[in-house]
Amino acid sequence: MSLVKKLKIHYDDFNVEIENWEVLDSGVTVLWGPSGSGKTSVFRGLIGLERNAQCEWIFKNQDLGRMSTPERKIGVVFQNYELFGHMTVYQNLKFAAQARKINAEVYESKITHLTKQLRIESLKHKNVKLLSGGERQRAALAQSLVGDPNILFLDEPFSALDEELRQESRELVKAIIEEYQIPVLLITHDKRDVDFLAKKVTLIKNGRIIDQP
Repeated sequence: MSLVKKLKIHYDDFNVEIENWEVLDSGVTVLWGPSGSGKTSVFRGLIGLERNAQCEWIFKNQDLGRMSTPERKIGVVFQNYELFGHMTVYQNLKFAAQARKINAEVYESKITHLTKQLRIESLKHKNVKLLSGGERQRAALAQSLVGDPNILFLDEPFSALDEELRQESRELVKAIIEEYQIPVLLITHDKRDVDFLAKKVTLIKNGRIIDQP
């Protein structure tokens, strides 16, 4: 298990306070709750994007909470995918790999494998602005994995897709997770994502964990 302790994020009108929370070190842990419950704040706090966040986060005998954002080595797929719009798919993936100081020979091999596996090999040299929603999602997933992350964070990864693409994307994500054996933290409001992907569900309300197995 990955253990999050004393996660505290204070805003003017809202606080997140989580004393103890276990995140699985394999499979998908879902953070589930209504809009405004604190899901995204927890997500950003663990990534290191909230300057006022404090926490202990013990993962594989290391306290990620004491590390800088790059040192935490978290792969992230944001809801809007956060790709560099002036770059091609290949350039986005190469940039992400170089930012993690991945050897060129290694990342070239990984880019080839990931783009083939995610069915975007023919799109490698296409500007991401020209991609469909499903293509952008797969490119963002490849980008999140190319840097060999410790853990993968998915923020509403299917919400921007048309309904007919969502199940196909769930199946693709599930296959990737199983191949890479990487722990995943998923934020979603869609019960179908939970039913198909979750190994553990944690409920959050008003910034507090109120239910976990």
